[in-house]
Parts: sequence; C-alpha cells; structure tokens
Amino acid sequence: MTLSRRAALGAALALPFIGMAHAQSGRTQGQAAWAPSRPVRIVVPFQGGGATDLTARLLAERLTPMLGQAVVVDNRPGAGGNLGADMVAKAEPDGHTLLMCTIGTASINQFLYSRMPFRQEDLAAVALVNLVANGIMVNANLPVQNFAEFLAYAKANPGKLNYGTPGNGTSGHLSGEYLKVRAGIDMTHVPYRGTGGVVPDLIAGNIDVAVDNLPAYLPHAQEGRMKILAVTSKDRWFALPEVPTVQESGIADFEAVAWFGVQAPARMPRPILLRYAAAIAEISRNPEVVARQRSIGAEPHPLGPDEFAAFIQAENTKWREVVRLAGARLD
Repeated sequence: MTLSRRAALGAALALPFIGMAHAQSGRTQGQAAWAPSRPVRIVVPFQGGGATDLTARLLAERLTPMLGQAVVVDNRPGAGGNLGADMVAKAEPDGHTLLMCTIGTASINQFLYSRMPFRQEDLAAVALVNLVANGIMVNANLPVQNFAEFLAYAKANPGKLNYGTPGNGTSGHLSGEYLKVRAGIDMTHVPYRGTGGVVPDLIAGNIDVAVDNLPAYLPHAQEGRMKILAVTSKDRWFALPEVPTVQESGIADFEAVAWFGVQAPARMPRPILLRYAAAIAEISRNPEVVARQRSIGAEPHPLGPDEFAAFIQAENTKWREVVRLAGARLD
C-alpha cells in the first residue's frame, strides 16, 4: 500500500508548465473577447486568516487591475468548506463568481461526508495555484521537544490529547486521522471553522495540538508561542529546513500536502475559463508573487484547467483510500 503523494502528483509534476502554456494560449483566444461587467467575487469557504484566505487575497489583488473590475474575497465558512463550494456550484456561470478551492472541497469531502450538497461535476477546474505543507504543532507548554517525544507522550496518555484543525474534511483533519492510524495514538479531533480559530486556542492551551497548513503558524512559532514538531511533506519544507518530516521521524510513506486552486461553476463558457486561467498563470510567474507566496509557506505550482482536472482525479484516488483506512465518516 502506498499513500505517497508521489502517486498523486506524478503526472502533474512531470509537466508543471504545460498548464501555463495552455492557459496562455487560451489568453490569446479568449482574453480580448470577455471581461467582467461588474465586480468579481472569489468565495473562500473558510474563515479569514488561513492559507486559503491568504492565497485568495493575493489573487484578488493582482486580478483587479488585470480584469478592470474589483475582485473581492467573500468568506463563507461552514460544513468543512462545503457551504461556500455549494454556493459557487449553484452560481450563475457568467464569470463573476469563483471558488478558492482546497484539497478538502475539491477532493476529500466527497469521501468523508455521507451527504454532499453538490456534485464534483458541478464545478470546473480553472487553475491550481500552490502547494502548502501541513505541520504538527503543539502548545509551547506541552512537555515535548521533538516529534519522537510527542509520539511517546501521546502513547503514554491515550485519549488525553486533543488536536485542532480548520474543519472537518480539511487536509489537517485527514492528516491527523491518518497520523493516529499510522502511529497508533489516540487523540480527539476538535474541528474549527477555519485556521483563524485554531491558532489562538493552541497558543492559549485550549487545545494541545494543531494539524494544519503551516503559513499562519510560522510567525507564532518563531516567537516561541508554539512549537512546530514536524511537517507532513515528503521532503523538508523550504520555509522550515530545520524541521524534520514525519517520514524522517519514523513513519514511512507518510505524506500529505495541501493545495489550493480556483474552480468555477461547471457551465462557465470555455473562453471565460481560459481567460481566468491565463491571468492566474501570469500572476504565478511574477517574481514578487512567488516571493510573497513563499513568505507564507506556500510553494507556487501553477497548472491550467485540463492539467488541474487530471491532478484532482489523481488526488481523489489517494484520499479515497486514506478515508477508508482512517475510518473517518461525517454526516
């Protein structure tokens, strides 16, 4: 059994810039023919302050002058991201509503929830934007200094630790459940409605552990208000070269990297979809944007519509198996 992201990312990583080339081709075909006639909203299906929100705001800032209309971020948290995703799935496909999708809304949730308010085919892939590693963070007062000590402490205190994530169905949730299965530890999941609620509770000691995308935690860890014990990526994350991976710490083939992209209502005309894909590809190549994404712990990884759709299908194969192994299920 292999749950490495190697299988999930193989085809996409082999041709990382083909999607950008396709998007640029679409730009010449559709960019001049369509422009928004009113402000565009990017629905973020989580609270502000997390990696999803930060990525969406960076795109909105850059898209506004390119499109000639204001691009605003609309935070609609709830149901593990399903609430916001459902809004976009049911929106008019006229190019004025986009979804800042996540690994949860675009892949995991369909296997985790017994009932979904929308179908995956109700959303069209526009562009993959970036990849973000998850981290295993603990309250600064928890008596552990590294990941091995954490595992030993958790095994010695079964059921006493609780771990927070930005919500049911997020990559943090599934990474935490998978960690429990692989490490043989017992922790209680505490779902929040976004990273914005997890961070202060971890600092205050209301929860012991957080399993979440790294960006929002970096400054607090640097100030000593929490400890980042390990990252869930295959290799050490560029923003935290001193922090080991879970694999290095003894759990073989453990890998779970979150990702963020843009989707649209499925019936959105192809020229409009390609217009957005081209704009996002152009934004992704900008050195300042690359630097800003890396400053929040995100690795740019642009893919165009067709490549992003194939990427999602590969992710579905992986996360279907992770959910089965974890035995996680939500109503």
